[in-house]
Amino acid sequence: MTRRHWIQRGAGALAALALPGWGGCAAIGSATTGSAPGLPGQPGPAGDMPPPAPREFRGAWVASVANIDWPSQPGLPAAQQQAEMLAMLDRAREIGLNAIVLQVRPAADALYASALEPWSEYLTGEQGRAPSPWYDPLAMWVREAHRRGLELHAWFNPYRARHPSAKGAPSPRHVSVTRAALVRSYGDLQWLDPGEAASAAHTLAVVADVVQRYDIDGVHIDDYFYPYPVALPNNAGDLPFPDDAPWQRYRDSGGTLTRDDWRRDNVDRLVRAMHETVHFLKPHVRFGISPFGLPRPDLRPPGIEGFSQYDRLYADVERWVDNGWFDYLAPQLYWAIDRKPQAFGVLLEHWAAYTAGAGAGRHLWPGLFTSSVGGAPGTSRPWAAEEIVNQIALVRPRAAASGHIHFSMVALMQDRAGIATALRNGPYRAPALAPATPWLDDERPMPPALEHGWSGRWRLRVVSGVAPFVWAVWRRVGGTWRFAVQPAADRDIEPAGADLLVASAVSRTGQESERTVARVG
Repeated sequence: MTRRHWIQRGAGALAALALPGWGGCAAIGSATTGSAPGLPGQPGPAGDMPPPAPREFRGAWVASVANIDWPSQPGLPAAQQQAEMLAMLDRAREIGLNAIVLQVRPAADALYASALEPWSEYLTGEQGRAPSPWYDPLAMWVREAHRRGLELHAWFNPYRARHPSAKGAPSPRHVSVTRAALVRSYGDLQWLDPGEAASAAHTLAVVADVVQRYDIDGVHIDDYFYPYPVALPNNAGDLPFPDDAPWQRYRDSGGTLTRDDWRRDNVDRLVRAMHETVHFLKPHVRFGISPFGLPRPDLRPPGIEGFSQYDRLYADVERWVDNGWFDYLAPQLYWAIDRKPQAFGVLLEHWAAYTAGAGAGRHLWPGLFTSSVGGAPGTSRPWAAEEIVNQIALVRPRAAASGHIHFSMVALMQDRAGIATALRNGPYRAPALAPATPWLDDERPMPPALEHGWSGRWRLRVVSGVAPFVWAVWRRVGGTWRFAVQPAADRDIEPAGADLLVASAVSRTGQESERTVARVG
């Protein structure tokens, strides 16, 4: 099982008008720009035009199951939940992250207002009980993340119906009650049977509901397809997953696949349908998958050993890569650089080569086990912060790998062994835009106007079209370019000693406009 799997099972715990007092457009011109394949360590050289904007996806998972990250305890007052949320978003912005991957459906429940599934026990302490005073957590997460220029990806567990950390009875609205024929008991879990077409239909309806009602930037699923095997006593093998009824119906209908291939086909169908559903509803919303980090056994590099998700979870990740059924892949590379049977660098190189060779052009953003820094449940030895810093350094030179995601936010909030400080002062000392996703939308926004006011500040204004997601801003100070990313709602620019300002608008899919240039003074 993955280390994250161990933790999740075992942890206890705008278009806008210029305001009066602002002068007319003072730009001295605009120019085209490109994208940087890597992340420069220092600002670009002096000149009248800055270098390409740095690009790197810098995310962190926020897990709600077992209250790993948020909220810190079930049943906290709404005001305390909100305070924890804002503190996490502020820390993410302060460190230099540009995305949060928030678990909104840990076990066929909801951390948002849903007509399809009950409120989560991990939120209010009782499944089905709404927050009091009432608020919609996902709506607030999205609003506050965007206010800080952060993306918010909604993370769903597609099949899990009850986690062993759950303490209360299921709500009368929970799928284990309303559609009990779809749910199987397996070890200390309850699971929506992937062999039942109605299970997939229900999950797709849940995802579609969130995509339609919330302004999220991504839909995300992790490594929980068929459940991780439960060992029988006395080395008697694994407890069989109880899917005899749908398997027999499949055979009676003339199905010819083996049972293992049939199970993989069930998962394939959901992954493909989720990819198509998300993009049909909102083409700019990215669909991401974070599978177990080891490749299929027959495709592994020499020396790589361990658990086979292809044979045990029935996840044919390589097929998903071949068909481009996602926008980003975040394999959980939760091993140290010097861990020989699962060496981080070897696995990274494999996934980078495989995703690049597939020809679909999808993003690769590997998952990093940042919670192992300073020690975490299920780890053999604590990592130093330098392990994660060094892993990021290995990711960056590979053109196919344009970012990474930390598991999980709690380690960054606690600054375990100085990891948050090391990131802020090291690899994240320069901000970065998220990589562009041109296969979803390659239309560039219009360049902004730069207007000068009497107070000495400058203001960005949307000239036409839709407001950007963020602004990219450069200041030339003492001959050196300094780069910043500003949320779309933050339109004021302090020169901060610059003699030249350059700004561009960046769309929801990361497309950058032409640049507008203004000479200060």
